[in-house]
Amino acid sequence: MRDAPVAVFDSGVGGLSVLKEIQALLPNESILYFADCGHIPYGEKSPAYIRRRCEVIAGFLREQGAKALVIACNTATVAGAADLRQLYPDWPLVAMEPAVKPAAAATRSGVVGVLATTGTLQSAKFAALLDRFANDVRVITQPCPGLVEMIEDGDLHSDALRQLLRSYVEPLLEAGCDTLILGCTHYPFLKPMLLEMIPASISLIDTGAAVARQLQRLLEARDLLSRGPAREAQFWTTANPYHLGNILPILWNKSGVVQSFTG
Repeated sequence: MRDAPVAVFDSGVGGLSVLKEIQALLPNESILYFADCGHIPYGEKSPAYIRRRCEVIAGFLREQGAKALVIACNTATVAGAADLRQLYPDWPLVAMEPAVKPAAAATRSGVVGVLATTGTLQSAKFAALLDRFANDVRVITQPCPGLVEMIEDGDLHSDALRQLLRSYVEPLLEAGCDTLILGCTHYPFLKPMLLEMIPASISLIDTGAAVARQLQRLLEARDLLSRGPAREAQFWTTANPYHLGNILPILWNKSGVVQSFTG
């Protein structure tokens, strides 16, 4: 099982930001990546809908022989992670959550901003994070409809994107936030643009590196770390495979063969 692949899935291409962190930390691990682009955006879907998608995708990736599963999507985590852990109690599973704890520890002004999807911000899991870690800070949430779709199209530089992103960030800065949580795995791809529109004193926090470290811990505890070398990454999508194939060099900085999945 050491040489079996690690599976990563997201509603679309956002999980590629997590995949980069995993490959940087664990270069010997072979990767299966599943992009549910045909059902994006998750952030505007019902929890029951997302839960069903999680079950379908996890079942498929398990059939492919994955030794561990990474849910590289905050919205999928809040809707489906608990159910998947019940379905597969012996399968190492790593999930995402907005970085409320490190942001609360990092803020100097006592005001933290959260950029996330509507589904993540409305979830009970996010409310529980606030109750647990943010009692001493003020957390201002900002739903960001439209950003995921633009990133899915490979748009990281347009004026339209800049204008939309600025409309979400400026209210947080005006409220005194000195720490911004990137609460969606798509948003790290916007860091270069964000850094152009925020003061240097503002901290940007996401959880991709923490997810990679947790995956490393789980694999190590089960003696499942691969000794390498890694095989070529495999990709699946529920939308047009040519589209994902064209996006990979932009967001992943590599090319890859993409297969279509219907289900």
